[in-house]
Amino acid sequence: MAKDVIIALDFPTRRETLNFLDRFPNGEGKPFVKIGMELYYAEGPAVVREIKARGHKVFLDLKLHDIPNTVKRAMAVLSGLDVDMVNLHAAGTSAMMKAALEGLTRPDGTRPLLIAVTQLTSTDAAALKDELLIETPMAETVLSYAKNAAASGLDGVVCSPLEAALVKERCGEGFCTVTPGVRFAGGDAGDQKRVMTPEQAAKNGCDYIVMGRPITQAADPVEAYRRAVNEFLG
Repeated sequence: MAKDVIIALDFPTRRETLNFLDRFPNGEGKPFVKIGMELYYAEGPAVVREIKARGHKVFLDLKLHDIPNTVKRAMAVLSGLDVDMVNLHAAGTSAMMKAALEGLTRPDGTRPLLIAVTQLTSTDAAALKDELLIETPMAETVLSYAKNAAASGLDGVVCSPLEAALVKERCGEGFCTVTPGVRFAGGDAGDQKRVMTPEQAAKNGCDYIVMGRPITQAADPVEAYRRAVNEFLG
């Protein structure tokens, strides 16, 4: 399983995004990047195509969650963007996940990686119980969602780094774990509740770590990215 650091491009405009990406030297490879709701809703599919054309791998993070047919049709559209990874909410049930796979798969049989969000890393145990009315402990909830995703044919899940090792144990080493909630030691956790450092995440079985503000808002984003890669990949 490939491992990598994914930079979350949490910018509101195309220009700010490209200005950020221009800071990375051409000679050392193009970072894997995540395009989320803010940028996608502001700039649409054109910015995805432009960033792909620049040579970046793209994780399109739109977290689809709707009735199966709607998600299937949406995934068929997204498959045309030639991204490398897309996601949906595991809470949409197995029927939705299977429909998404069907929609995402192109006529030639190829498709991006499809992963399912288990529980957001901004959700803690209290919110799980008091607001979502889920009495099952966080780890078991995440593992149940991961098992459903694996049984539905998905490639992996988004989970916190705290649960990555358990997901691997339950679903197999080949089942991909994509983990936000990663911060440098001593860094601000922001709105994330379940966090680890890049080095801890590597030891806990994470395949991909997603880092936004610790890199994009750093005084030297390129150096912060290099630090993340060194700490995560060793």
